[in-house]
Amino acid sequence: MSETVSPPSKSSSPSSGRRVRKIVTVVLVVLAVLVGVDFAGAAFAEHTVSQKARQQLGLDSDPDVGIGGFPFLTQAVAGEYGHITVEAKSVPVQDVLQDVGIKAELYDVDAPLSDLAQGNVDNVTIDRVEGEVTLKASDINRVSPLDNIEDLQIAASSEAYVRNGEGSGEQATDTDDSANTGGDADRAPGAGAGDGSDGDPVYGPDGDDNDDSSAGIRLSGKVQVAGQEKEIFAFAIIELDGSSITITPHRLQFGNDQETTVVPRAVQRQLLPSFEADINAGQLPFTVTPTAVVASPDGITVRGEAEHVAFTGANASR
Repeated sequence: MSETVSPPSKSSSPSSGRRVRKIVTVVLVVLAVLVGVDFAGAAFAEHTVSQKARQQLGLDSDPDVGIGGFPFLTQAVAGEYGHITVEAKSVPVQDVLQDVGIKAELYDVDAPLSDLAQGNVDNVTIDRVEGEVTLKASDINRVSPLDNIEDLQIAASSEAYVRNGEGSGEQATDTDDSANTGGDADRAPGAGAGDGSDGDPVYGPDGDDNDDSSAGIRLSGKVQVAGQEKEIFAFAIIELDGSSITITPHRLQFGNDQETTVVPRAVQRQLLPSFEADINAGQLPFTVTPTAVVASPDGITVRGEAEHVAFTGANASR
Protein backbone atom coordinates (compact mmCIF):
# COMPACT_ATOMS: atom_id res chain seq x y z
CA MET A 1 0.00 0.00 0.00
CA SER A 2 1.55 3.23 -1.14
CA GLU A 3 1.93 6.19 1.25
CA THR A 4 0.24 9.42 0.17
CA VAL A 5 2.40 12.55 0.49
CA SER A 6 0.49 15.81 0.98
CA PRO A 7 1.71 18.80 -1.09
CA PRO A 8 3.19 21.70 0.87
CA SER A 9 0.63 24.29 1.96
CA LYS A 10 0.64 27.69 0.30
CA SER A 11 1.17 29.49 3.61
CA SER A 12 4.50 27.80 4.09
CA SER A 13 5.79 28.62 0.63
CA PRO A 14 8.77 31.00 0.31
CA SER A 15 6.73 33.51 -1.70
CA SER A 16 4.05 33.69 1.01
CA GLY A 17 6.68 34.35 3.68
CA ARG A 18 8.14 37.18 1.61
CA ARG A 19 4.71 38.77 1.25
CA VAL A 20 4.18 38.70 5.02
CA ARG A 21 7.58 40.31 5.59
CA LYS A 22 6.76 43.02 3.04
CA ILE A 23 3.45 43.76 4.72
CA VAL A 24 5.12 43.98 8.14
CA THR A 25 7.80 46.26 6.71
CA VAL A 26 5.22 48.56 5.13
CA VAL A 27 3.25 48.74 8.40
CA LEU A 28 6.41 49.59 10.37
CA VAL A 29 7.36 52.28 7.85
CA VAL A 30 3.88 53.81 8.03
CA LEU A 31 3.97 53.77 11.83
CA ALA A 32 7.43 55.37 11.83
CA VAL A 33 6.19 58.09 9.47
CA LEU A 34 3.14 58.74 11.65
CA VAL A 35 5.25 58.91 14.81
CA GLY A 36 7.69 61.22 13.04
CA VAL A 37 4.87 63.47 11.87
CA ASP A 38 3.43 63.42 15.41
CA PHE A 39 6.70 64.47 16.99
CA ALA A 40 7.30 67.07 14.29
CA GLY A 41 3.86 68.53 14.90
CA ALA A 42 4.46 68.60 18.64
CA ALA A 43 7.84 70.28 18.14
CA PHE A 44 6.27 72.96 15.94
CA ALA A 45 3.50 73.62 18.47
CA GLU A 46 5.99 73.74 21.36
CA HIS A 47 8.15 76.20 19.44
CA THR A 48 5.14 78.40 18.71
CA VAL A 49 3.99 78.40 22.33
CA SER A 50 7.57 79.03 23.48
CA GLN A 51 7.96 82.12 21.30
CA LYS A 52 4.62 83.53 22.42
CA ALA A 53 5.34 82.74 26.06
CA ARG A 54 8.61 84.63 25.76
CA GLN A 55 6.71 87.71 24.64
CA GLN A 56 3.96 87.36 27.21
CA LEU A 57 6.33 86.73 30.13
CA GLY A 58 8.82 89.40 29.08
CA LEU A 59 11.75 86.98 28.93
CA ASP A 60 15.10 87.45 27.22
CA SER A 61 15.03 83.97 25.66
CA ASP A 62 12.48 81.32 24.69
CA PRO A 63 11.34 79.19 27.66
CA ASP A 64 11.24 75.39 27.51
CA VAL A 65 7.81 74.09 26.54
CA GLY A 66 6.59 70.51 26.78
CA ILE A 67 3.24 69.26 25.52
CA GLY A 68 2.17 66.12 27.35
CA GLY A 69 0.15 63.26 25.98
CA PHE A 70 0.50 60.99 22.96
CA PRO A 71 -0.40 61.05 20.20
CA PHE A 72 -0.08 64.80 19.74
CA LEU A 73 -2.05 64.92 16.49
CA THR A 74 -5.32 63.81 18.08
CA GLN A 75 -4.98 66.65 20.60
CA ALA A 76 -4.08 69.12 17.86
CA VAL A 77 -7.07 68.18 15.69
CA ALA A 78 -9.39 68.58 18.68
CA GLY A 79 -7.61 71.75 19.76
CA GLU A 80 -7.54 70.46 23.33
CA TYR A 81 -4.39 69.69 25.31
CA GLY A 82 -4.43 68.02 28.71
CA HIS A 83 -1.12 69.33 30.03
CA ILE A 84 1.49 71.85 28.85
CA THR A 85 4.57 72.83 30.85
CA VAL A 86 6.31 76.19 30.41
CA GLU A 87 9.63 76.62 32.22
CA ALA A 88 12.28 79.34 32.17
CA LYS A 89 15.58 79.38 34.04
CA SER A 90 18.09 82.07 35.00
CA VAL A 91 15.56 84.91 34.70
CA PRO A 92 16.77 88.28 36.10
CA VAL A 93 14.41 90.11 38.48
CA GLN A 94 14.74 93.65 39.85
CA ASP A 95 18.45 93.99 38.93
CA VAL A 96 19.37 91.95 42.04
CA LEU A 97 18.23 88.39 41.43
CA GLN A 98 19.87 86.89 38.35
CA ASP A 99 18.96 83.20 38.47
CA VAL A 100 15.21 83.01 39.13
CA GLY A 101 13.32 79.95 37.92
CA ILE A 102 9.79 80.34 36.54
CA LYS A 103 7.49 77.41 35.90
CA ALA A 104 3.86 77.11 34.86
CA GLU A 105 1.83 73.93 34.58
CA LEU A 106 -1.12 74.49 32.23
CA TYR A 107 -4.03 72.06 32.39
CA ASP A 108 -6.90 71.59 29.93
CA VAL A 109 -5.68 74.06 27.34
CA ASP A 110 -8.03 75.03 24.51
CA ALA A 111 -5.91 76.02 21.50
CA PRO A 112 -7.51 75.82 18.03
CA LEU A 113 -5.20 74.18 15.50
CA SER A 114 -5.76 76.91 12.91
CA ASP A 115 -4.63 79.57 15.40
CA LEU A 116 -1.51 77.68 16.47
CA ALA A 117 -0.58 77.06 12.84
CA GLN A 118 -0.64 80.83 12.29
CA GLY A 119 1.20 81.58 15.53
CA ASN A 120 -1.89 83.21 17.03
CA VAL A 121 -2.54 82.62 20.74
CA ASP A 122 -5.23 85.26 21.26
CA ASN A 123 -7.93 82.60 21.50
CA VAL A 124 -5.96 80.16 23.64
CA THR A 125 -7.54 79.60 27.06
CA ILE A 126 -6.39 77.57 30.05
CA ASP A 127 -8.74 75.93 32.52
CA ARG A 128 -6.22 75.78 35.39
CA VAL A 129 -2.68 77.08 35.95
CA GLU A 130 -0.19 76.16 38.66
CA GLY A 131 2.60 78.72 38.67
CA GLU A 132 5.75 79.05 40.73
CA VAL A 133 8.85 81.19 41.06
CA THR A 134 11.99 79.73 42.67
CA LEU A 135 14.79 81.82 44.18
CA LYS A 136 18.09 79.98 44.61
CA ALA A 137 20.16 80.37 47.77
CA SER A 138 23.06 81.75 45.73
CA ASP A 139 20.74 84.44 44.33
CA ILE A 140 19.22 85.26 47.72
CA ASN A 141 22.80 85.77 48.90
CA ARG A 142 22.86 88.88 46.66
CA VAL A 143 20.11 90.61 48.66
CA SER A 144 21.16 93.09 51.36
CA PRO A 145 21.95 92.45 54.21
CA LEU A 146 22.18 88.74 53.38
CA ASP A 147 25.05 89.58 51.03
CA ASN A 148 27.23 89.97 54.14
CA ILE A 149 26.86 86.24 54.86
CA GLU A 150 29.41 83.98 53.21
CA ASP A 151 28.18 80.80 51.48
CA LEU A 152 24.52 81.19 52.43
CA GLN A 153 22.66 77.86 52.59
CA ILE A 154 18.92 77.25 52.96
CA ALA A 155 16.93 74.35 54.41
CA ALA A 156 13.30 73.87 55.38
CA SER A 157 12.21 73.84 59.01
CA SER A 158 8.94 73.63 60.91
CA GLU A 159 7.58 76.90 62.23
CA ALA A 160 7.33 75.39 65.73
CA TYR A 161 11.02 74.48 65.63
CA VAL A 162 11.90 78.00 64.50
CA ARG A 163 9.97 79.65 67.29
CA ASN A 164 10.70 77.27 70.19
CA GLY A 165 13.76 75.17 69.47
CA GLU A 166 13.95 71.56 70.50
CA GLY A 167 11.95 70.06 73.39
CA SER A 168 10.40 73.32 74.54
CA GLY A 169 7.04 75.05 74.47
CA GLU A 170 4.37 73.53 72.22
CA GLN A 171 6.88 71.05 70.79
CA ALA A 172 7.36 69.32 74.13
CA THR A 173 3.62 68.61 74.38
CA ASP A 174 3.05 67.71 70.72
CA THR A 175 4.11 64.08 71.10
CA ASP A 176 2.09 62.85 68.11
CA ASP A 177 3.78 65.23 65.69
CA SER A 178 7.34 63.92 65.59
CA ALA A 179 8.14 65.94 62.48
CA ASN A 180 7.64 69.16 64.44
CA THR A 181 9.31 68.17 67.69
CA GLY A 182 12.85 68.34 66.41
CA GLY A 183 13.51 64.64 66.96
CA ASP A 184 15.46 63.00 69.79
CA ALA A 185 16.67 65.13 72.66
CA ASP A 186 20.25 63.95 72.12
CA ARG A 187 20.39 65.27 68.55
CA ALA A 188 22.31 68.47 67.92
CA PRO A 189 19.92 71.44 67.89
CA GLY A 190 21.25 72.65 64.55
CA ALA A 191 20.55 69.42 62.69
CA GLY A 192 17.57 67.54 64.03
CA ALA A 193 14.69 65.66 62.54
CA GLY A 194 11.92 68.10 61.87
CA ASP A 195 14.15 71.10 61.16
CA GLY A 196 14.32 70.08 57.50
CA SER A 197 18.13 70.05 57.43
CA ASP A 198 18.23 66.43 56.26
CA GLY A 199 16.42 67.36 53.04
CA ASP A 200 13.14 65.67 54.00
CA PRO A 201 9.92 67.69 53.67
CA VAL A 202 8.58 69.37 56.78
CA TYR A 203 5.02 68.49 57.78
CA GLY A 204 2.41 70.46 59.65
CA PRO A 205 -0.04 69.27 62.30
CA ASP A 206 -2.36 67.74 59.71
CA GLY A 207 0.36 65.78 57.96
CA ASP A 208 0.40 68.05 54.90
CA ASP A 209 3.60 69.54 53.58
CA ASN A 210 4.10 73.09 54.78
CA ASP A 211 2.60 74.80 51.71
CA ASP A 212 1.09 78.03 53.04
CA SER A 213 1.61 81.78 53.13
CA SER A 214 4.32 81.30 55.76
CA ALA A 215 6.94 78.65 56.46
CA GLY A 216 9.90 77.89 58.67
CA ILE A 217 13.40 78.14 57.26
CA ARG A 218 16.96 77.59 58.38
CA LEU A 219 19.63 79.90 56.99
CA SER A 220 23.27 79.05 57.55
CA GLY A 221 26.54 80.66 56.60
CA LYS A 222 29.69 82.33 57.90
CA VAL A 223 29.72 85.76 59.51
CA GLN A 224 32.29 87.93 61.26
CA VAL A 225 31.84 88.05 65.04
CA ALA A 226 34.34 90.09 67.08
CA GLY A 227 36.86 89.82 64.28
CA GLN A 228 36.49 86.05 63.95
CA GLU A 229 34.69 84.06 61.28
CA LYS A 230 31.88 81.99 62.76
CA GLU A 231 29.50 79.49 61.20
CA ILE A 232 25.99 80.37 62.26
CA PHE A 233 22.46 79.02 61.92
CA ALA A 234 19.52 81.42 61.78
CA PHE A 235 16.02 80.00 62.23
CA ALA A 236 13.48 82.29 60.60
CA ILE A 237 9.90 82.57 59.37
CA ILE A 238 9.32 83.46 55.73
CA GLU A 239 6.01 85.11 54.85
CA LEU A 240 4.32 86.22 51.65
CA ASP A 241 3.39 89.86 51.20
CA GLY A 242 1.98 90.02 47.70
CA SER A 243 4.86 88.87 45.50
CA SER A 244 7.46 89.77 48.15
CA ILE A 245 9.01 87.43 50.70
CA THR A 246 9.74 88.68 54.20
CA ILE A 247 12.41 86.84 56.20
CA THR A 248 12.14 87.33 59.97
CA PRO A 249 14.80 85.55 62.06
CA HIS A 250 13.83 84.33 65.54
CA ARG A 251 16.96 82.73 67.00
CA LEU A 252 20.58 81.89 66.24
CA GLN A 253 23.02 79.07 66.94
CA PHE A 254 26.75 78.78 66.41
CA GLY A 255 28.35 75.57 65.14
CA ASN A 256 27.84 73.09 62.35
CA ASP A 257 25.65 70.08 61.52
CA GLN A 258 27.39 67.93 64.13
CA GLU A 259 27.53 70.28 67.12
CA THR A 260 25.97 73.63 67.94
CA THR A 261 25.86 76.09 70.80
CA VAL A 262 23.25 78.68 71.66
CA VAL A 263 24.24 82.24 70.79
CA PRO A 264 24.15 84.56 73.84
CA ARG A 265 21.19 86.94 73.85
CA ALA A 266 23.35 90.05 73.53
CA VAL A 267 25.09 88.61 70.47
CA GLN A 268 21.75 87.49 69.02
CA ARG A 269 20.39 91.04 69.25
CA GLN A 270 23.46 92.22 67.37
CA LEU A 271 23.37 89.56 64.63
CA LEU A 272 19.65 88.91 64.04
CA PRO A 273 19.23 91.96 61.75
CA SER A 274 21.85 90.43 59.44
CA PHE A 275 19.29 87.75 58.53
CA GLU A 276 16.31 90.06 57.99
CA ALA A 277 15.31 90.73 54.40
CA ASP A 278 12.46 91.65 52.07
CA ILE A 279 12.81 90.04 48.65
CA ASN A 280 10.75 90.85 45.57
CA ALA A 281 10.25 87.47 43.92
CA GLY A 282 8.71 88.92 40.77
CA GLN A 283 5.25 88.18 39.44
CA LEU A 284 3.99 84.67 38.91
CA PRO A 285 3.15 83.81 35.29
CA PHE A 286 -0.33 83.81 33.75
CA THR A 287 -1.92 86.19 36.30
CA VAL A 288 -1.40 83.63 39.07
CA THR A 289 -1.80 85.11 42.55
CA PRO A 290 0.90 84.01 45.05
CA THR A 291 -0.68 82.02 47.87
CA ALA A 292 2.09 79.80 49.25
CA VAL A 293 5.78 79.90 50.07
CA VAL A 294 7.98 76.83 50.52
CA ALA A 295 11.61 76.43 51.61
CA SER A 296 13.84 73.62 50.36
CA PRO A 297 17.54 72.94 49.78
CA ASP A 298 17.05 74.47 46.31
CA GLY A 299 15.96 77.81 47.76
CA ILE A 300 12.60 79.49 48.31
CA THR A 301 9.62 78.83 46.04
CA VAL A 302 6.50 80.98 45.74
CA ARG A 303 3.43 79.17 44.38
CA GLY A 304 -0.08 79.96 43.30
CA GLU A 305 -2.99 78.78 41.16
CA ALA A 306 -5.50 80.38 38.82
CA GLU A 307 -8.52 79.17 36.86
CA HIS A 308 -9.99 80.11 33.50
CA VAL A 309 -6.98 82.06 32.26
CA ALA A 310 -6.30 83.51 28.80
CA PHE A 311 -2.82 82.79 27.43
CA THR A 312 -2.45 86.45 26.48
CA GLY A 313 -3.05 87.37 30.12
CA ALA A 314 0.37 86.06 31.14
CA ASN A 315 2.35 88.37 33.39
CA ALA A 316 5.84 89.65 32.84
CA SER A 317 8.20 88.32 35.50
CA ARG A 318 10.05 91.53 36.16
